[in-house]
Amino acid sequence: MLVNGAALVAHHSGAVFWPAEALLMVADLHLEKGSSQADRGHFLPPYDTAATLRRLSLVIDEFNPATVACLGDSFHDPGAETRLSSADTAAIQRLTQARDWLWIGGNHDPVPPAHLGGQGVGELTRGALTLRHMAGGRLAGEVAGHLHPKASVNIRGRRLTRRCFITDDVRLVLPAFGAYAGGLDVGDGAFGKLFPGPFRVYLLGRDKVHAFSSRRLASRAGEGEVMHRLG
Repeated sequence: MLVNGAALVAHHSGAVFWPAEALLMVADLHLEKGSSQADRGHFLPPYDTAATLRRLSLVIDEFNPATVACLGDSFHDPGAETRLSSADTAAIQRLTQARDWLWIGGNHDPVPPAHLGGQGVGELTRGALTLRHMAGGRLAGEVAGHLHPKASVNIRGRRLTRRCFITDDVRLVLPAFGAYAGGLDVGDGAFGKLFPGPFRVYLLGRDKVHAFSSRRLASRAGEGEVMHRLG
């Protein structure tokens, strides 16, 4: 895909790689969301952080980037670091020590934990792109997260819903990477402010992404929606 002239590789994990800059980008890891929900009485299996870090490690091994940029909400809340297991803490430190690592501040985690390594920044402009947590819709080349896009398409009479990238070639919003992060349908008005005209989505499949124009999308998911893993 091209975003403001920069050639990017959308990966089925939800990460995006910029070969010209050897830069890997992910958004909305929401580490320790499971333990946060448990504190509120909603008990989920406490494995989301480990699962998310494993997937991220695999993507890093595949692309071998010089720099990794996490586009905000990497941690689900300011206290997430205190709930990390020792194994997950060590896994994060191994990742951040192996290459340049940027934690872009999000609304959930404006100041990243210093002891985990990496550098905290508000946003990053590199060449044609500006990396930030929330897109403002005014600057060409914005690459952001925050909205957790998902989209639905009708194929052979079935409605398929997946997390997705959304772009109009001017800006890009990444899907949430975290195991427990939810999604917001791209038909929501929050996306209309950023993408007032035609756009494309890249739905995450099992081993590749699937591109669809905005004209191909189904209306927002309702009752009876079929959740399906695209091949």
